[in-house]
Amino acid sequence: MKNIKAIIFDAYGTLFDVNSAAEKCKDKIGSKWESFSNYWRTTQLEYTWLRSLMKRHKDFWKITEDSLDKSMKVFNINPNMKSELLDLYKILSPYPEVKGTLQLLKEKNYKLSILSNGTPSLLNELVSSNNLKVFDDIFSVEEVGVFKPDSKVYDIPVKKYKIEKHEVAFLSANTWDVSGGGNYGFNAIWVNRNNIIFDNLDYSPKNQINNLKHLLDII
Repeated sequence: MKNIKAIIFDAYGTLFDVNSAAEKCKDKIGSKWESFSNYWRTTQLEYTWLRSLMKRHKDFWKITEDSLDKSMKVFNINPNMKSELLDLYKILSPYPEVKGTLQLLKEKNYKLSILSNGTPSLLNELVSSNNLKVFDDIFSVEEVGVFKPDSKVYDIPVKKYKIEKHEVAFLSANTWDVSGGGNYGFNAIWVNRNNIIFDNLDYSPKNQINNLKHLLDII
């Protein structure tokens, strides 16, 4: 992959483990914790897409809370756990290889940034709580008031850095986000952490990796 000037990462599911909040409560939730966590994440994403289509934007934190409310009812989770789960979502754990890989990329003098559905305060807290102070910028969809995969979101770093789309390597674990960034014109790389099948959304990534460490072999 040549002429890359900026490496841009999705946050949730790519850098940070979205299941880690529920996992930290698995003794209280019981064996259904993983199914509950996956349902919460799916509902959260569905709400972002639906609100974008309806043009009824709410920020990601409010959507996270709304989707948690529904998920807790579906899985009959004690409502007293709501605050604990939300607090844990603010400090999700990064995947094991993330910190070391980012430090190596920083030494190569790439522009490194996050481009996420998350609010600025959420993203800053995630980065700070995990001591990942390597990013040049943390871009939030709140700048444009619509969620990924709307092209306005992918415009944000291109305009800020005054670079061409093909000069961006964009990484996401979410197939719909990889398709969104790829169709936009980024060199989109799929971080296929869970060995799943890619969606049919008019884009096939040229590069697929199992974790961020393998990015060092292709960048």
